[in-house]
Amino acid sequence: MERYSRQTMLDGFGEEGQRKMAQASVLLVGVGGLGSAVSTYLTAAGIGKLRLVDSDTVSLHNLQRQVLYRENQVGNSKAAEAAKQLRLLNSTVEIEAVDAYFCDDNAVSLVKDVDIVVDATDNFKSRYLINDVCIGLDKVFVYGAISEFSGQLAVFNYKKGATYRCLFPDEQKLIHSQKQVVGVLGVLPAVIGSLQANEVIKLITHCGEILADKLFCINLQNNQTHTVSIPPLPENRGRKI
Repeated sequence: MERYSRQTMLDGFGEEGQRKMAQASVLLVGVGGLGSAVSTYLTAAGIGKLRLVDSDTVSLHNLQRQVLYRENQVGNSKAAEAAKQLRLLNSTVEIEAVDAYFCDDNAVSLVKDVDIVVDATDNFKSRYLINDVCIGLDKVFVYGAISEFSGQLAVFNYKKGATYRCLFPDEQKLIHSQKQVVGVLGVLPAVIGSLQANEVIKLITHCGEILADKLFCINLQNNQTHTVSIPPLPENRGRKI
């Protein structure tokens, strides 16, 4: 327990919390900016199993914010390279790399045997798919999104509460409004990704209040934050895979 002594000494966490961490499994969809932070901190914290899903390769422009990767990895599979780095951080964690795009064909098989799903994607279509599969399989969905200087965070489908569709009910409008390329401050995904990892740890250990039925927002230009309520709408639970 020496590795985890600084968190097991926390009130409400303890050795029981660490055992729960070791028994838990997480699917991380996307190993880019958000995924770099999420995967690093969950691995360091001693998650039992981490499944990484990403079909992309490392690009030079990724290195400004995707801190898992190095220059000599440009052109290589993100999922595979991320897994290598994470295994060096904590060899006790089971890391599974899936070099594939999260889509209708594989979504159910990737989600069904994990405890929690973390969205570290950069597009609305994937988020709606994650949401609907999580509803169908009764999984919790930890959402994070970033753009320019601002980020968002929420926990969806927690105890059958608010879903992604409760926050964004008009799927087609949102998908069609998405820009191809959006700038992002390099430290922003580290902030939101760390908060996503924190929500995962709280969900597993029951140490802290879950950000359910709420949306947390932060602007790094002025460090202003605000939290808004997301009313759970039962009709949004009907669309599922």
